[in-house]
Amino acid sequence: MPTPVRVPNLGAEATEARVVNWRRGIGDVVAAGEPLAEIETDKAAVDLEAPVAGRLAEILAPVGTEVAVGTIIAMIDDA
Repeated sequence: MPTPVRVPNLGAEATEARVVNWRRGIGDVVAAGEPLAEIETDKAAVDLEAPVAGRLAEILAPVGTEVAVGTIIAMIDDA
C-alpha cells in the first residue's frame, strides 16, 4: 500500500513551504529517514525525510511548487 509523504509542520508561523529540490527521482529506492527533498519556508530550509522505506512512486509537487503544511507531495510504494 502506498505511503504518502506530507509537508511537515515546520513551526507555528509556517503555513506553507516551497519545494526547492528533489534529492531522489521516481523509481528510486529510499530508506526510512533518508532525505527525499529540500523544502523551505520564509525562515528556514530543511530536508524532508522519507517516512518509510520503499520506492519513490510519484512526485506530486514539482520543484518550485508552494504547498500548504500537511499536503501530500509524493508517494512511496513498498519496495
